[in-house]
Amino acid sequence: MSLARNVATVGSATLFSRVLGFARDMGVAAVFGTGLRADAFFVAFQLANLVRRMLAEGALNAAVVPLYLRARDDGGEAAARAFAGRLIGTFAVVLSGAVIVFGVAMPAVVLMLAPGFAVGGPRMTIAIELARLMLPYLAFAGPVAVLMGVLNANNRFATAAYTTTAFNATMLAALLVVFVMQGGDSQLSGRILAFGVTLAGVSQLVLVAVAVWLGPTRVMPLKISFGPDVRRFVMLAIPGLIASGIPQITVIAGVMVASASRSAVSWIYYANRLIELPLGIVGIAVGTVLVPAFAHAIRSGDKKELRHVESRGIELALGLALPAAIALTSLAEPIVRVLFERGAFSAGDTTATAAALAAFALGLPGHVLVKTFSPVFFAREDTSTPMRAALFGFVIATAGSLVLMPMLGHVGVAIAIAVSGWASAGLLAVLIARRIGFGIDAQARYRLPRIALSAVIMGLAVEAAHRALAPWLGAGAQGLVRAAVLAGLIGLGLAVYIALLRVLKVTSPRDLMRAVSREM
Repeated sequence: MSLARNVATVGSATLFSRVLGFARDMGVAAVFGTGLRADAFFVAFQLANLVRRMLAEGALNAAVVPLYLRARDDGGEAAARAFAGRLIGTFAVVLSGAVIVFGVAMPAVVLMLAPGFAVGGPRMTIAIELARLMLPYLAFAGPVAVLMGVLNANNRFATAAYTTTAFNATMLAALLVVFVMQGGDSQLSGRILAFGVTLAGVSQLVLVAVAVWLGPTRVMPLKISFGPDVRRFVMLAIPGLIASGIPQITVIAGVMVASASRSAVSWIYYANRLIELPLGIVGIAVGTVLVPAFAHAIRSGDKKELRHVESRGIELALGLALPAAIALTSLAEPIVRVLFERGAFSAGDTTATAAALAAFALGLPGHVLVKTFSPVFFAREDTSTPMRAALFGFVIATAGSLVLMPMLGHVGVAIAIAVSGWASAGLLAVLIARRIGFGIDAQARYRLPRIALSAVIMGLAVEAAHRALAPWLGAGAQGLVRAAVLAGLIGLGLAVYIALLRVLKVTSPRDLMRAVSREM
């Protein structure tokens, strides 16, 4: 119950952030559509997104939490606070230097991100300018990540999780300025949105710093240090950053392959944004909560508790990811149409984006399992193994994209990325079995097949209803009607799934309410 409650807390905060993110993307789609300026913006935004995923959305959590807990166990609260102060001070200086270096080298960076852009062409020129305006975000993301790790180590999951909403809230404010100006096609609009990324970093830092300062888990004065504990942190953090950043780098690699095809970058971006909603809610939530849970179990030497945490983590991951993947595959086109088809985003864009979304959805459970298995290693201060598994998936995704892009276009890129998630998850499962002893308890062996069966039956019910209601979901239907019918289909799927879990004795609505109740 405690694990489920913490996952629900982080998941609800992530959901709120992702909803704001969708509102942001809907606004960007209305302003830029999928043309030249959209491609340039999204290539520039890929760099900021990569930094955000690697630093400020849980990746550093894998290195901060175990070392912070060790410092507290060995030297008390003062030692843990001093350790956090040294990390923040060092991060701030190093990342500020990185901003300068990347700013100078930005033409080469953009060319690497989008080799299909013509050198000196309009897409390349615009992307370089926008990327430089977003770049200062890097300097703020590191300190934010360390402070979030401190909060998570002290089981203040809600406080840390809700800081991610500041990013999208600030971007929405920038979009509001663009719409008020009524200049969605101007260069100034792109500059405002790009600078909004930097302001979003400032807002995140202010919010999380205030949360730490007002709470019981403050940090000591900031210092620059390259002592043994900071070097140990770097040794753990670098593989962890690579492992957590590889999924985003994999998407970037797919964009590189697809960048020569006009609008393919935008189609992949919008589809990937949609798949990130369940991946963020489930993957980030489960991964964030499992690191301290595994760390406590490992440090206490309780193998029974370790297996219990592992089993509940897999149940939560697949119990949420499987139905989400099936629903996204079935409802891909109406979801894209309701969310994005307006302004410069055409019906043809809807069809192309929906095809990529359905392909991405096939790999959703695999990517979530990666988030579930990786904390087993992170808690043991082993970040290199998840990194190797992520690199394995990256190679598969890149090779698959190169092979499938000529045959299937941008959908081939999405398929390759989906397969890579399952490949990485499979490798991690094998390594857990060999090194630690992979095992799930009797409850998980009972529940998991029934969870899968419930998800499949739910998918069949949703697909049947989708076919019956197709006239009210098509391009000719009114926007509000499409949205209402889509909401009804999602509600139907949720109701069928929960009912099947109850009938198959996996869980009950009462158990679900108890699991997410803060009062338990």
